[in-house]
Amino acid sequence: MPFSPSVDQQSYEHDKINMCPGHGTGGRHPTRDSLQSLSGHGDPGMFGRMFPDLDPLEVPDARLQALAEAMRDTDPADAGLDNPKIPAGFTYLGQFVDHDITLDLSSLSDKKRDPLGLENFRTPALDLDSVYGLGPDGSPHLYARDPGNLADIGPKLLIGRNINVGFGGVTGDFENDLPRSPQGLALIGDPRNDENLLVAQTHLAFLKFHNKICDQLALDGTPRGQLFAEARRIVTWHYQWMILHDLVERLCGEGIVAKILHDGRKHYRFKKTPYMPVEFSVAAYRLGHSMVRQRYSHNRIFDDTGFDLLFGFSGLSGQIIGDLAPADPQAPLPVPVLPSNWIIDWRRFHELDRPDEVAFNPSRRIDPLLVDELHNLPNGGGDLAFRNLKRGVSLGLPSGQAVAEAMGIAAPLTPDEIATGPDGQVAKQQGLHTKTPLWYYVLKEAQVRHNGERLGPVGATIVAEVLVGLVHGDHASYLWQKGPDWTPYLDAAQPGTFTMADLLRLVDEVDPLG
Repeated sequence: MPFSPSVDQQSYEHDKINMCPGHGTGGRHPTRDSLQSLSGHGDPGMFGRMFPDLDPLEVPDARLQALAEAMRDTDPADAGLDNPKIPAGFTYLGQFVDHDITLDLSSLSDKKRDPLGLENFRTPALDLDSVYGLGPDGSPHLYARDPGNLADIGPKLLIGRNINVGFGGVTGDFENDLPRSPQGLALIGDPRNDENLLVAQTHLAFLKFHNKICDQLALDGTPRGQLFAEARRIVTWHYQWMILHDLVERLCGEGIVAKILHDGRKHYRFKKTPYMPVEFSVAAYRLGHSMVRQRYSHNRIFDDTGFDLLFGFSGLSGQIIGDLAPADPQAPLPVPVLPSNWIIDWRRFHELDRPDEVAFNPSRRIDPLLVDELHNLPNGGGDLAFRNLKRGVSLGLPSGQAVAEAMGIAAPLTPDEIATGPDGQVAKQQGLHTKTPLWYYVLKEAQVRHNGERLGPVGATIVAEVLVGLVHGDHASYLWQKGPDWTPYLDAAQPGTFTMADLLRLVDEVDPLG
């Protein structure tokens, strides 16, 4: 399919000459100054707006709180809310992606209405800096020593071992945890990937993916000094392709990536280097909160477990606290690493071969309802629905209707469609059915237009254009280096493609417990 360059690729040869040396190789990234020199959108390390001319939506807290409470689903069985089109593993792959591209350390009240004053502490690129950090030289604590020379940090990432607690008949030695400090904290590029067990095991799969490629390259005769950079390139390009074609197409509709690459991006525009739009990070991409299930079949031991326990077995928010004794004598005994009986069975989360007796977890439908646990976050985190709504108002996001009009959507949601369901009735009572918070509009649009199986036109356009743009704007990406006709070449069920299921098969992580 022909490639239609958009505005950020117009000075391709000039950019290739002047790009920051080493970006995407050896673990090095552009400095803030070098990114500034390339960008036409101010500092690309900052957040920005896709629709800067639209008026912000003003909503008092009381109305937001009423709507947030109406978004609570208290059914513990996720009754009738399964999404047959999106396996549950994509909920946490999506969270992994979010942590790879955004990190906003400000509070709700900071930098009110000024996303240009919010610093993004992640590179706005699908470059796996959340995995690689600054590479073996800049982040040696993430990498394994060379067994033949312990003074040398090698090209492979550290992998953690599990503790065997003798529960559930699990025996043997497993390496299926994140590497950890003596206090149980994960030694990874982004500590948020240890906030729940499912995103932690997703991160672990990427650690093993890199190490597998290092092993394959070494067997093929790649010089040791080139192993890290070449493995990172292969892993990152396959990851980028997978996110665009396995994640984005599921969320936004088949064919949308090819259409954007052919026609160009219409709304997420930048001159040379991407920025992070708040319409994406604060609204549309928070669709994943709706996809979280109340209960999961995790493995053969924990065949039906609550989401709260999956938060519990993590270094940030739960029971993995290393050698620190709990202050409360009634508290559960601490564990230094992940117990082996909590290793994930990926057949239950992705489209992998499994016998009929092995349960499968679809994601929840994309709609305005969030499971009860997300309205009562651990450690005093409060109500996530209210926090999302409040964040949108604090940053001056426009209404969903205003964005739909700016996009030229032929059939935006009507006030009556917004008002459907008990949550919609509350939205109407609060006067939010005619001017609707963008995050809620995106969720309601998915529910009304596609029965919650994928995003509607506003949400899909924002999510797809931004993720395509983040790859397109990265000078080290496959789109920049090879163009959209490049295809993956690692082993896959369908040659020329690469999915999360293929990654798990490649690293032999389908069912570690057997």
